[in-house]
Amino acid sequence: MEDNSSNDSQSESQSAPRQGGNTGRDGRGRDNRRGGNRGNHRRSGPSKEWKLVEQLALQSLEEQKKARRWGVFFKLAMLAYVIVIFAAFQPSVGGKDRVLSTDSHTAMVDVQGIIMAGKEASADSIVMGLRDAFEAEKSVAVLLRINSPGGSPVQSNMVYNEIMRLKKEYPEKKVYAAITDVGASGAYFIAAAADEIYADPASIVGSIGVISDGFGFTEVMEKIGVERRVYTSGANKAMLDPFSPLDDSQKAHFGTLLGNVHEQFIGAVKKGRGDRIKETDTIFSGLMWSGEQALPLGLIDGLGSPGYVAREVVGNEEIVDYTKRPNALQSLVDRIGVKIGSSIAESFGANLALK
Repeated sequence: MEDNSSNDSQSESQSAPRQGGNTGRDGRGRDNRRGGNRGNHRRSGPSKEWKLVEQLALQSLEEQKKARRWGVFFKLAMLAYVIVIFAAFQPSVGGKDRVLSTDSHTAMVDVQGIIMAGKEASADSIVMGLRDAFEAEKSVAVLLRINSPGGSPVQSNMVYNEIMRLKKEYPEKKVYAAITDVGASGAYFIAAAADEIYADPASIVGSIGVISDGFGFTEVMEKIGVERRVYTSGANKAMLDPFSPLDDSQKAHFGTLLGNVHEQFIGAVKKGRGDRIKETDTIFSGLMWSGEQALPLGLIDGLGSPGYVAREVVGNEEIVDYTKRPNALQSLVDRIGVKIGSSIAESFGANLALK
């Protein structure tokens, strides 16, 4: 028994080094620990390098995405620029091109909104539409569809005179005016050039007068201690300056100016309406009437809509619109800036208008 136990102890002691788990030696007695450490170093080192490479790759991809997004943005911006430039060189939209294949029709031109240079209801736009309407071979009559409170007396007079000229050039084509919501002041000035005027019973008609409005701030400036300093090279150059005291002679002169424009307005209405208009004490005073009230006063010839006039009066219910519309770029410019003519009128201190 003693011999067996000693043999077992010897065998355990001899077999332990061969396992090499704790001593770091292999079966030949060589030390593997330094080699094992080098193996562990190789596994940890490349891991950090790959992380750095991965970060660089992700950053590169992100930069590429940004570049693509900016590329798409600039392409869209360039497309929008080309569209705007294309629209800028397009002519104003009208109805003339749409009538090439139509039969006889009533040619319509809109007078819509404030009558003023640079606006949709400017004399240039209205006159261009009128000329196309008269020149069209298939148009049997010209219809002015009016919905305007008035505006510039100059612009209104320009349209009035052009209608009179075109009526003489094309005597076979009559001109009709159909007032919808409002046909007042400068808009009625234009309507007076028509052969006949129609309106809805509830339309606002008339207002044959001239107005110039403004404000005076002299007393307020005195109370708060503000001094007005204005320099002119002419005694009346600052006439109607709202920050200066009102001068009686300048006031009288401006009243004469308004009276002269009013007489021009009255003369145009009398010439257009003839003996149909009833000259009462208030007819040229600037008052307005409903369409129903305007009929017995001779301001209009009948009650009816634009469709009624084309169908029942002209006898041709097919209506073709010849109104000149501003293109997209012009509309944008009008919304962004103020027209030079309006700026000059405001610098004058008061806006002269038929309204």
